[in-house]
Amino acid sequence: MASDFLTETFEANRALLTGVAYRMLGRFTDAEDVVQDAWLRWSAEDRADVREPRAYLVRVATRLALDRLRQLAARRETYVGPWLPEPVATGAAAADPAGTAPAADVADRAVLADTVSFAVLVVLESLSPAERAVFVLREAFAFPYEEIAAALERSEPAVRQLASRARKHVAERRPRYDTDPVEARAVTERFLTAASGGDLDGLLSLLAPDARLVSDSGGKSKAPLRVIEGGDKVGRFLAAVGTEQLPDMEVRIVETNGAPALLVLSAGTPDLVLQLSLVDGRIACVYLFRNPDKLGGMADSAAHRL
Repeated sequence: MASDFLTETFEANRALLTGVAYRMLGRFTDAEDVVQDAWLRWSAEDRADVREPRAYLVRVATRLALDRLRQLAARRETYVGPWLPEPVATGAAAADPAGTAPAADVADRAVLADTVSFAVLVVLESLSPAERAVFVLREAFAFPYEEIAAALERSEPAVRQLASRARKHVAERRPRYDTDPVEARAVTERFLTAASGGDLDGLLSLLAPDARLVSDSGGKSKAPLRVIEGGDKVGRFLAAVGTEQLPDMEVRIVETNGAPALLVLSAGTPDLVLQLSLVDGRIACVYLFRNPDKLGGMADSAAHRL
């Protein structure tokens, strides 16, 4: 019975722990490792004095994520090309497109989706580990300052100062992309048609003049190792690669990190993910993911509740 209680309690909080760890680390695979380590601690330690399992588990996962974040810092300094967060399939389970969830739940999901967007995750990379942890726990999950202070082993005034600094930093650096999902889906469909046909004029009509393309391959797949600047250059690059054929290629429009994206599979295996960020209805940034180590979150068609 005790074992059943431990398992049920942990599973009830698994999605929360994964969401916290993913936002802190930017990689779903690392987040899963943190959650597994949290389970090992939860199942092995004496919990006689644990009055609030949810707060306890978040505290453990946060500390584990902070440790891992510091370990990963040196690895990212030697990363080949731009580093981007790992794309994760979200979709219907998170967005509730049928509108069956209560209005308050839909509003909460909108906040969570916003904090898992690439635009926000990229900015979070520039925060200190402590600032990132406070921002995630407070802004994404609305944890009380008292609980965050306990998780970080800091005073509540210090945590409030970290939260204020992190909010200001994110507000100043976060791009103001459009978030209308219907418009984003329509532009993604038009983009797919133009790119797959090598239609340069069609691509240029969708791209903003100052559009950028940021690709993450880690040097393990063919992709630009520098950011491509300017709508014309981005369009020409996409028109050239859009006509390339992979073995048994299949292209799907999916949802990653709360927004439409293109998933390209080669012989059934994820090979590329591409997501567009819009400003005033035109593409301002193209995120292109080709590092095979970062496509594991796309292999399962099930959406993740982050």
